[in-house]
Amino acid sequence: MSRLLEKYRKEVVPLLQQEFSIRNKMAVPRLEKIVINMGVGEAIQNIKFLDNAKKELSLLSGQWPMVGRAKKSISAFKLRKGHAIACYVTLRGRRMYEFFDRLVNIVLPRVRDFKGVSPLSFDGSGNYTLGLRDQLVFPEIDYTKVERTQGMNITIVTTAKNNKEAYALLEKLGMPFREA
Repeated sequence: MSRLLEKYRKEVVPLLQQEFSIRNKMAVPRLEKIVINMGVGEAIQNIKFLDNAKKELSLLSGQWPMVGRAKKSISAFKLRKGHAIACYVTLRGRRMYEFFDRLVNIVLPRVRDFKGVSPLSFDGSGNYTLGLRDQLVFPEIDYTKVERTQGMNITIVTTAKNNKEAYALLEKLGMPFREA
């Protein structure tokens, strides 16, 4: 069992039950999934960029990514419907908890000039989205083999009903929020 999952069950659940006066421990907010998305717009000209992004994403997530395709054509960007322009993974269960643990304890502290993540990035339904500028903050990626830096969006989906519950859950799991 993951170290973070054990912490969630033993420490976080009782604290959240007390804070939000929830009787049933199954009703306590929990992590549902984490979606990591890398948009690779340069793949329109050179598909090799997408292949590199897929390799790097598989290294840091532990599973092979899916390819995202354009939903419609946009002539200004020379984009045609069906072109491969992104890759993403959806993490659940053990992999999700292990990734979240690494994100909070290893990756975010390695970000230059890091003062904490914004508490304003919730969507109103208890989900949190975080953007990273480059993939080099992950220790799994060898910076000597990286041709170009690639940003990514990390969406943490919770079962929380609102932003307040999701904030309390993520804070107790160790997410370093900065003062708003």
